[in-house]
Amino acid sequence: MADLTVNISGIKMRNPVMLASGVFGLTGESLLRAAKGGAGALVTKSIGREPREGHPNPTIIEFKYGSMLNSMGLPNPGIKAYSREMKFIVQYDIPVIGSIFGKNGREFATLAKHMEKYGVSAVELNLSCPHAHGLGMQLGTDKRKVAKITKSVKDAVSVPVFVKLTPNVTDIVEIAKAAESAGADGIVAINTVKGMAIDVELGLPMLGNKVGGLSGPAIKPVGVRAVYDISRNVKIPVIGVGGIFYGKDAVEYFMAGASAVQIATAINSRGIDVFKKITNEINDFMDAHGYSKIEDMVGISWKGRS
Repeated sequence: MADLTVNISGIKMRNPVMLASGVFGLTGESLLRAAKGGAGALVTKSIGREPREGHPNPTIIEFKYGSMLNSMGLPNPGIKAYSREMKFIVQYDIPVIGSIFGKNGREFATLAKHMEKYGVSAVELNLSCPHAHGLGMQLGTDKRKVAKITKSVKDAVSVPVFVKLTPNVTDIVEIAKAAESAGADGIVAINTVKGMAIDVELGLPMLGNKVGGLSGPAIKPVGVRAVYDISRNVKIPVIGVGGIFYGKDAVEYFMAGASAVQIATAINSRGIDVFKKITNEINDFMDAHGYSKIEDMVGISWKGRS
């Protein structure tokens, strides 16, 4: 049996298959379900300074073959109320990464301090949500803002800082390099791809917010390309996200340069134990192809196989 353990910036995980930030990470109980479902680490729902209701319904559209378009609008209870969920989940033996969003470096730093106090193993900066005005992607498309926010958080906390990037940019590599230069401990790529759908009978957008983020199998080639480009140009770990439904999808990300992967949309199709299923599929692939550990696969599409 292959060794599936990984160490990402000092965070030791039993396997490289993580829960991605999303609706499923809103409560401590749902995070625990993902842990019991086999996840190697858990990323919380993105949490802001104050409670936020999000966008009006409809907020999710499901397409064929597992892809989804969502425009939740970052609903959350606020960082102080979220302490109850964190107190519940951090007592378990699994790394928890606190996802946060804010309007500027000062807000991000304050939120990161709270997450560190709650006991997270790392924080993830949401600089990539494509459907929240003045937040997420609207900050993450400017390399100067990315660097400034990253540095503000690094100066405020001692836990590792991961920066989650948007694919909706001209050059994702320059954004990743800006985060690295500001001290980021890892890059998470990618968040959802900006998109929309129109009801042809009504002639109107189908989402309440009109625009949303596309996830699932349809965006996997975009994510793989982003990880491939980023990993060749930074020295910090890259975590791949986007369209991972099966073990071979994860392997593709590893070979592109990812050291771990995150999963969310696949939960809807394969159940909460999708993490265990994908981990087993990765193990089967590694045994069949002679890989003894995850590191043996990372970046071989551009490093070459030794």
